[in-house]
Amino acid sequence: MKKLFRNIHLWLSVPFGLIISIICLSGAALVFEDEITELCYPSRYRVENVGEKPLSVEQLMNKVAASLPDSVSVTGVSISSDPERAYQVSLSKPRRASVFVDQYTGEIKGKNERASFFGFMFRTHRWLLDSMKPDGGIFWGKMIVGTSTLLMVIVLISGIVIWWPRTRKALKNGLKITVNKGLKRFWFDLHVAGGMYALIFLLAMALTGLTWSFSWYRTAFYKVFGVEMQQQASHGPGGGNAPQGGGRKEIAKAAGSREGTGRGERSHGHGGRGEASGEGGSAREGHGERPTAPSQATFAYWQAVYDQLSSRNADYEQIGVTDGSATVSFNRLGNRRAADRYAFDPANGQITETNLYDNQDKSGKIRGWIYSVHVGSWGGLPTRILTFLAALIGASLPLTGYYLWIKKLVGKRKRAKKVASSPV
Repeated sequence: MKKLFRNIHLWLSVPFGLIISIICLSGAALVFEDEITELCYPSRYRVENVGEKPLSVEQLMNKVAASLPDSVSVTGVSISSDPERAYQVSLSKPRRASVFVDQYTGEIKGKNERASFFGFMFRTHRWLLDSMKPDGGIFWGKMIVGTSTLLMVIVLISGIVIWWPRTRKALKNGLKITVNKGLKRFWFDLHVAGGMYALIFLLAMALTGLTWSFSWYRTAFYKVFGVEMQQQASHGPGGGNAPQGGGRKEIAKAAGSREGTGRGERSHGHGGRGEASGEGGSAREGHGERPTAPSQATFAYWQAVYDQLSSRNADYEQIGVTDGSATVSFNRLGNRRAADRYAFDPANGQITETNLYDNQDKSGKIRGWIYSVHVGSWGGLPTRILTFLAALIGASLPLTGYYLWIKKLVGKRKRAKKVASSPV
């Protein structure tokens, strides 16, 4: 049996190992994208001087609207509980566009832009730098990444079958990495022990990542949690399945676009991995819609909505307000996209409907959990660090495996030559 699994492990790893390394390495580079970006551009995200009281939301939105072209409008605002963090104002276009505004002066501090390095890593991680064909042709990059990820699951499981020790003592020795018994032994220990250490995280990343690659897998994955998927027209690289569930759809559509835009999870962040339409994004994004542009008169009531929600939720991390809807997110472990959702009357700012996270439908919760598990944010900084290290180990496994395989082939050839040249 082990021989069968050894052959499966080898002959799946040889052709796809390099691709798996690229996927893991680019994924590791994205884990701390937000922190690195903020470290490089601190003035974009933080205000220089904290005043006694910020300007009203109406004043700020009007200032931003006055600086925009006629074809672009303000569609929402995200307000952090940290008084030193700038407000993030969403724009109608281009997709996911937003700017940061000093809430005490009204100064626009900069655009919310992804660094070219992280954009490169994201496209590599998701599509191997390929792009969706306008004519609906095969999206080869996405298909190759998905296939490689699926095979990675098989390779990991087969590796455990091959190297799982029979005794506790052997297990203890198998988890050691020896550095003083030669290069070959070091690479072998790194391959075996590294794979065991990173196994759970690598399987979690692979199994959740596949939901963005194949619609059939996504359907089965959601069904395990009791959510049925319905077919719909595809609006993006992710295919055309949308989860069905209860809950208030209008709140979900409008408020869903605010999810994942808080500190540590920008709207284009690692996981969704910057989710394209139909690949686990918000309900609005999944339908290819954009938030409608509010009239300037409604800005006056955004402040009232924020005041009501902040007073109700003293421990909030971020409050997002759009035209007729709002979300409140918290700095809690678990689903990092969990948020309470509200609807309000744009004509007077009166909150008309409340949809707390605990009462929301399963589909939205599963999307948030998929993202959180995939990027390792579900347990805060410790699990993100472990996810980063596991991704690095995942990138090294095929490389150490190639080294061991080549050394074995070279050794066999040397022994064959020695036997052939020895006297009979």
